Amino acid sequence: MTDAQSEAEHILSLSRELLDDIELDRIASDKLLLKASRLARLAGSEEIRKWISFEMQGYSGSDDLALRYMTLTGRWTDYEAKKGYWGPLAQQEAAIETQKARIEATKLGSMSGENMVFVVDRLNRSHSALSASINQMSGVRSRVLGMIHNFVSGVYYERQFADVAATTFEAYKKEVDALIAESAGDVLVKIPSVIARLREKDEEAVSQALTTCRRILEGFADAIFPPSDETYELGGNTLSLDASKHQNRINVYIALRTESSSRRTRLRQNISNLFDRVSTGVHKEVTAEEAYSLFLNVYLFLGEVLNLGAAVSDEIEVC
Repeated sequence: MTDAQSEAEHILSLSRELLDDIELDRIASDKLLLKASRLARLAGSEEIRKWISFEMQGYSGSDDLALRYMTLTGRWTDYEAKKGYWGPLAQQEAAIETQKARIEATKLGSMSGENMVFVVDRLNRSHSALSASINQMSGVRSRVLGMIHNFVSGVYYERQFADVAATTFEAYKKEVDALIAESAGDVLVKIPSVIARLREKDEEAVSQALTTCRRILEGFADAIFPPSDETYELGGNTLSLDASKHQNRINVYIALRTESSSRRTRLRQNISNLFDRVSTGVHKEVTAEEAYSLFLNVYLFLGEVLNLGAAVSDEIEVC
């Protein structure tokens, strides 16, 4: 197992554990914040990591991100005067418990004493103020936990999907590699050089990678449908199959192996676009990111064509 795989599995495991922590309310908020901060660091979510640091250490009035999250977590009591709950989440939770205790204590004390009406009125006003403060701080806590839950669930489902996608692609890759090795072995040895070039990301490396992609497509055409002096009638057109007509030969191979006109059309358009984008004349227009997408498209195209199987069509005539 590579370091990248180990880290990916750790992120998935940690995010799953955190979801249970939040949904089952099984650990204190300070421990939850520490675990969420670790997840943010591992997942590369710098903004979330910094926000969680405010929740652990308190907010700063001179930090734009802190001010934004003061709003997102509902901490302002007077936005214009910049008054609000600036302290860490643990401080808000402690204040909630303290104020609840004050309400309980004054309820007991209100049962005796002189000027009962005055005392009761004052206590009611005090209780109302304390309750309002408790409600707002409880709202802050709920928002914080809700935002952490959204972040953690996002990481979890993203990584879970990535794990499924990676496993699926790896299985498909093994199948495609076997098909290429059997039908066009010379093509398979060119693939590692494309990947190596694309990792360099500079303009010359991208150009060389695209040139190799074009050679892969041409070598693939020669392997599955060798050139000849014959022509084929396809869709009302007479196609030459000489050594320079790589697209024609691939299209004939496809047409012989699928009765679906829509699939033929899609594959024909795909191979036309691929040849166009990997041609030397447009290298300067292709970014490293697009070049990598083109390479993957080429690879998946080879796999789909080789999976077509034996010839099923008799609609193509030799001329």
